[in-house]
Amino acid sequence: MSPEADAVLARLLPYPEDGARADGPVAVDATDRLLLDEAAALIRQDRDGVVVIGDRFGALTLGALALGARDVRVHQDAITAEAALSANSSRASRTLRAGHERTAASAPVPHEPAGPGWTGYDRLEPRLLQGARLVLLQLPTSLAELTEIAEHVARYADPAVTLLAGGRVKHMTHAMNGVLGASFVQVSASLARQKSRLLIAREPRADVGPLTYPVTARLTDPEILGALAPPGLANPAGLAVVAHGAAFAGAALDLGTRFLLAQAHRWPDLSAAPATPVTPRPDPDHLDGRPVAVDLGCGTGILATVLALRFPGAHVLATDRSAAACASAGATLAANGVRATVVRGDAGDSLPLPDGSADLVMLNPPFHDRAALSTDAAHRMFATAGRILRDGGELWTVFNTGLHYRRALERAVGPTEHVAQSPKFTVTRSLRKVLNDVS
Repeated sequence: MSPEADAVLARLLPYPEDGARADGPVAVDATDRLLLDEAAALIRQDRDGVVVIGDRFGALTLGALALGARDVRVHQDAITAEAALSANSSRASRTLRAGHERTAASAPVPHEPAGPGWTGYDRLEPRLLQGARLVLLQLPTSLAELTEIAEHVARYADPAVTLLAGGRVKHMTHAMNGVLGASFVQVSASLARQKSRLLIAREPRADVGPLTYPVTARLTDPEILGALAPPGLANPAGLAVVAHGAAFAGAALDLGTRFLLAQAHRWPDLSAAPATPVTPRPDPDHLDGRPVAVDLGCGTGILATVLALRFPGAHVLATDRSAAACASAGATLAANGVRATVVRGDAGDSLPLPDGSADLVMLNPPFHDRAALSTDAAHRMFATAGRILRDGGELWTVFNTGLHYRRALERAVGPTEHVAQSPKFTVTRSLRKVLNDVS
């Protein structure tokens, strides 16, 4: 790798952390460096048409720019990754500019360095990939997500595109070669280096069919049917679920959500308010007295859709940090003929709600950040729930029993009871209690 690229990478931090935590993430890992080393020669040959997908903290995007790429296009599914790239771009901008000036001055024919830059895209779409001749990808752990990415690259990038997909060897499987082989004629693997390896795909197939994702399924599980309507009102049609490749659990009912839905008979009744047309985006200052329910970390939107169907007079909001999840949730709501506000944000930080305005929050928090065990997002979500719930509002949470979240929930929200527990999952009900001088 060039000294200019090394200097830029040295400036990066695992935002929002500073990299000091011994067990915390690193801003630049061996896979990033292996991808950039392989990409360097290709970027020297063609500085345009570079696309980055799945960049975690900005190492691939800023590293490619340091190697001479121009106007890099970037897609990151997690909004937290977008924030990390933006923060690290600011940190490294001076170093990046200085490196381009040195490179321009030492060229055989000195020239004015072009201002390097990147453009973010919050969806996998044709505009992201049109004309792309080099795609750098941090391999996702999900084969469904890899399938959706590979199909988009094969269909919309330049026919001469090279896809460099890198990952940790322990997380890679032979099935990934098969996924890439379904969209590309040539698929090969690099030698391993520092426990990382690349899959290299070229020659998009001309005989591919329509895109696999999003997929749609109709769920008629007993827990779904029982939760869709108040007791005594049957809904045999079930629920349509739409899922993009990167959406957790795909177009199926994950076990945690199933366990939470099984407790629907104990949820608070939000149907007392008159059923009036639900606006697609409630005005935070004019919630008109109707109940407010939030699906925090909505995934494909199953809980949000159930809430909208069960309580048609309520304002329902859904939020997730994943672009694929938000797109899936919006499509799931539409497929079931209901509307709700879907907002992409980190742990609900972008919800258009004033503090203390929600009556009910549903939460099935993540406990993995890709392959790493992490409960950081769950604790941020608990804090959000405590902030947006009104006094007396309820947070219903399902989590892996071994995580023992009850004390954290009591600190962030209020008194918490175990509603149901199995060897694998626990459902709790937390009552928002606002403390004041009298109490």
